[in-house]
Amino acid sequence: MSKAKYIPCLLSLFRQHGYDGATLARISEATGLGKASLYHHFPNGKDEMVNTVLTSLQVFMEEQILATLTGESEPLAKFERMCDRLSYVYENGDQPCLFAILLMGSARDTFHDQVKWIFQAWIDAMVGVFQSAGLDQELAKRRAEDAAIAIQGSLILTQGLNDPKIFQRVITELPKKLCLDLL
Repeated sequence: MSKAKYIPCLLSLFRQHGYDGATLARISEATGLGKASLYHHFPNGKDEMVNTVLTSLQVFMEEQILATLTGESEPLAKFERMCDRLSYVYENGDQPCLFAILLMGSARDTFHDQVKWIFQAWIDAMVGVFQSAGLDQELAKRRAEDAAIAIQGSLILTQGLNDPKIFQRVITELPKKLCLDLL
């Protein structure tokens, strides 16, 4: 069987337990694979498992979010689609951001470059939307970073207060806020 079959399970485990807490025993139990089978599918162990999950999220980002932001549509439609796809990946706020979890744990240095690439590509794509709508580079960059902060911050607050309505409100209102003076 392909590694891809285990991505949803691994994503869930790493979101729930972080890098350190997702022990091989937990991974084995959740996937139904013995330790030998885990190493057969992922010879480099847990690092390869996380890399596989991050690569999957990167592909999702490229195909579902970056393609939308760089495609042919009005800014509002682009941001609505972006927020819809983010709501999907975070299960309407019920799931935390794996990137934040990895960056706060002992695996930070191991996965920093991958996570940075994903964030930077997302911000750059939003900058492109804002610049196409007439904003200068500095304001476009600031607005794109503020959008990422609003989304990521709402995910953290949602988890801390155990209230997904916070994320849902932000993700619903954000497209119009981003386009307020662009319309």
